[in-house]
Amino acid sequence: MKKTLLAAALMAGFAGVAQAETSVTLYGIVDTGLGYTQFKNKDTDVKATRTGFYDGVQSGNRWGLRGSEDLGDGLRAVFTLESGFRLSNGDLAQGENKLFGREATLGLAGDSWGSLVFGRQQNVASRYIGDIASPFGDSMELAAIGKTFTSAATVRADNTVVYATPNFNGFDFAVGYSFNAKGAQQWNVKNNPAFIDPVTGEYNNPKDDNAKLVTTGLRYANGPIAVAVSYDNLKASAWDKSIQAWNLAGSYDFEVVKLHLAWGQERNGTLATRGYGDTNTVMGMGFAGATEQKDYKTNNFAVGVSAPVGAAGKVMAGWAMSRVSDNDWYDSYKADKKSQNLFSLGYTYNLSKRTNVYAVGTYGTGYAFKDVRATQAIVGLRHRF
Repeated sequence: MKKTLLAAALMAGFAGVAQAETSVTLYGIVDTGLGYTQFKNKDTDVKATRTGFYDGVQSGNRWGLRGSEDLGDGLRAVFTLESGFRLSNGDLAQGENKLFGREATLGLAGDSWGSLVFGRQQNVASRYIGDIASPFGDSMELAAIGKTFTSAATVRADNTVVYATPNFNGFDFAVGYSFNAKGAQQWNVKNNPAFIDPVTGEYNNPKDDNAKLVTTGLRYANGPIAVAVSYDNLKASAWDKSIQAWNLAGSYDFEVVKLHLAWGQERNGTLATRGYGDTNTVMGMGFAGATEQKDYKTNNFAVGVSAPVGAAGKVMAGWAMSRVSDNDWYDSYKADKKSQNLFSLGYTYNLSKRTNVYAVGTYGTGYAFKDVRATQAIVGLRHRF
């Protein structure tokens, strides 16, 4: 009997050690709501409306596995596998039916030197800019900062390596490089226009269609102050010019109210779409993201405030504008408006530490630089686990 108890105690002790050295966490978010959206082109009288079910409004629906193994001397192996899905029909949410379309990474981390992570992951602007630039972050549909600052629109890149420093007295820095931001990396072939990939058996473009992304940023967050800057450059050899984006954002928490400010610039295209689902096609906007647009140049601005309401509520308000600053692109694109403006108001209320309700409304003019008015109102429920 004593031997049995001793063996049980030893096994429990070993299990505790194993758990301390290796951990895997299952987590996720489920978010759904009901709402109304209308886009109306004042020039053509074309109107597109949608009423009913919305999902992933405040946070994209997801589930994931996050793990860490202690390798000794402060070194850890880390991984994240995160899958997005649509609550409305159960489909995978990220493009091309990616199982782990939100993130699929493996790397090494250390408290003293930072982390080096490989795989599909967000660019640095999406990590640093959104929550500082706007009280809505990159969420709440049309209120999302990514509808204006597209390089911060939760941009994800395949085949990416990112190094991030640890936090030094409030400062942290990250830099990343993608060998091909979308899809498998293609062969770079010279003097053989009929080259066939020996693995897939498919034809490969010898001009090299790999869209290489350089992404970097610096952030300072200490007490009530937060400031971040970022830079992205997306380039393929088949393009005449690279897509470039600069962002600067700052916030200050006065406790009774929190102020957000941001400025950015985009050249030769956008890293993510400004469109809303299939509405670009319906409204004839024809504005695609992550595509080179020669001579395209915009200046982006945002200002927002948030304030606590009682112990569990928060009210948010924001204005975001994107203004075309190149007449050649404006004329060739046949844009109707030089500015896109989005005005948003929202409210969240925590029912518990993991569950909250929310409401958000947005009114927009010059949407996608067309004479399009946008109106949206959504109420919803979010649960985190």
